[in-house]
Amino acid sequence: MGWRPALRDQRAALPDGFRRGPAARVLGPADLAAARRVCAADPVSSVLAAARIDVADRSGLAAAGGELWGYPESGPLVAVCWAGANLVPVVPASLGRETVDEAVAAFAAAARVRGRRSSSIVGEKGVVQHLWELLSRVWPAPREVRTDQPSLVIDRDPDVEPDPGVRRSRTSEFDLVLPACVRMFTEEVGYSPVVGGGGAYAARVRSLIADGRSYVRVGADPDVEGPAVLFKAELGAVAGEVAQVQGVWVDPRRRGEGLSVAGMAAVVALTRRDVAPTVSLYVNSYNAPALAAYRRVGFEPVGTFSTVLF
Repeated sequence: MGWRPALRDQRAALPDGFRRGPAARVLGPADLAAARRVCAADPVSSVLAAARIDVADRSGLAAAGGELWGYPESGPLVAVCWAGANLVPVVPASLGRETVDEAVAAFAAAARVRGRRSSSIVGEKGVVQHLWELLSRVWPAPREVRTDQPSLVIDRDPDVEPDPGVRRSRTSEFDLVLPACVRMFTEEVGYSPVVGGGGAYAARVRSLIADGRSYVRVGADPDVEGPAVLFKAELGAVAGEVAQVQGVWVDPRRRGEGLSVAGMAAVVALTRRDVAPTVSLYVNSYNAPALAAYRRVGFEPVGTFSTVLF
């Protein structure tokens, strides 16, 4: 009970690297509690998938915007993979090398059957790199592969004084916050999220504001009339006792003034007070200024992520 058949034709018409491996199965509502237990083995690294599982538990899998796969194809779950806008494998290292490899191969076969629907693959470095090694044989080339992204966490008060000007965004400030989010995304990823309309991205920003998961510091901008966002960050994923910060950005004209350090200290303090006791994020290893800022706040390394961007 509580499990579904393996993905149909998962082993058919696949390259040699896929044929002999075990299969995954599509999970349903009865499997969500077991999937959450898999994520609980490492709540920091699994928060992206766990957050989607929580949405599915509250509103249904369709509302969560994707599918949830499980391994093995029958019996108790030991690994899961969220397949939506992002492909997020959760394969605990405690399973041992052989089982980890089998689970990753099963998720790769499932992704091959479905075709590339996700804009990224993201998660623990070793798992993502192995998954992409298998999928790179059949999926189109990515725009970028970010192989080394330190995962950082803080579960105590920040080491520096929080910026008292940082607060939750107000719903009335959507038109002020959205342009800052677009500038951050374009700078980070390399293209604008609102080209061709951008309705989904705007809806995401609006939802984060409405849910109290968008933080800003607003101030005067001599180049424009009225207020401007000088610093911003969002809680992109929240599950259990972990909140993951995403979209950290400082207006380029104000960089070097310490806004990111005091701003992140404020985000940590407000998040731990109102949302979750553990605050996490991941950052590209080559972004030395960001790494230095987060360490000043008190973040400590706990692992490494990788991201494949399409």
